[in-house]
Amino acid sequence: MERKQLGLTDLVVSKVCLGTMTFGEQNTEAEAHSQLDYAVERGINFIDTAEMYPVMARAETQGSTERFIGSWLKKTGRRRDVILATKIAGPNVNMPWIRGANHCLDATNVRAAVEDSLRRLHTDYIDLYQIHWPSRNLPIFGANSFNPQAERPAVPIEETLGALSEMVQTGTIRYVGVSNESAWGVCEYIKQAEMHGLPRIATVQNLYNLTARAFETSLMDEACYREGVSLLAYSPLAFGQLTAKYLDNPQARGRLTIFPQNWSPRYVRPSVLAATAEYAALARENGMSPAQMALAWCYSRWFVGSTIIGATNLEQLKENIDAADIALSSEVMAGIDAIHAKYTNPGQ
Repeated sequence: MERKQLGLTDLVVSKVCLGTMTFGEQNTEAEAHSQLDYAVERGINFIDTAEMYPVMARAETQGSTERFIGSWLKKTGRRRDVILATKIAGPNVNMPWIRGANHCLDATNVRAAVEDSLRRLHTDYIDLYQIHWPSRNLPIFGANSFNPQAERPAVPIEETLGALSEMVQTGTIRYVGVSNESAWGVCEYIKQAEMHGLPRIATVQNLYNLTARAFETSLMDEACYREGVSLLAYSPLAFGQLTAKYLDNPQARGRLTIFPQNWSPRYVRPSVLAATAEYAALARENGMSPAQMALAWCYSRWFVGSTIIGATNLEQLKENIDAADIALSSEVMAGIDAIHAKYTNPGQ
């Protein structure tokens, strides 16, 4: 398994990262442990989670994903063998079970969130601690247009970084990152770090897949390249759409059918389905499954530090990891770009 350095850190991670947000909802603890065992056996040393997981977010299950990872770490004693990343939830009044309805990204919440994650994970340090989404007004999770009228009070980035700096100084966090951020946000985090002697962000975890390539056109790739920030690509299969399983069987079991009312409509837009059909045909014409082509493409992108994959069974996990060994031909890459030109970012 190829490994890459994250940003300007000394973290060297597998180019495939095991995403875990199904642990505790779609996967039992035993299944989670099996996935972790298999992933490490295949050379994955990078695990990503979050305090709000599993998804869908519910008070009854919140924190279960970290607990399942923690029980695996405790059972196997493999903490030193993995790079562990988790996230603090940004403000969201719809999740009052996470430190109250007004939880935010201030020092009190940062300290409490880190302490809770350490306890659930059965570890005394976190390799990469990420802001799950910003405190400020920003179009994310399917919204694309910035709206100045939606401005709201927000914890300043300097304050959040200051709180994270305290955790870095105590050794409970090694490095910090952001998620669901913009080019402005990445540059502002860097600026505040340099102005005030605070930790630089090492990574940005953003949506990136064949139907959502805005990272390339929003100046994010340039900002991250010039500032030494690695992209952690999430949802590389567009919530399963790019496997074509929903095209083959609209009632196929997956997040889009188990929780149909809870997802952004971007995943079921007609243009997403049309693009998916063409990507699937291109993959099959070239002897690959749609999932393998979509992942092999994402794994190959020069600015991707690691691609976060998720699975609900070992068969899916094996297929996803196997795609890391596929090198796409120039003809396939040209075919992908032609489809992208026809259907530009329908899933963004």
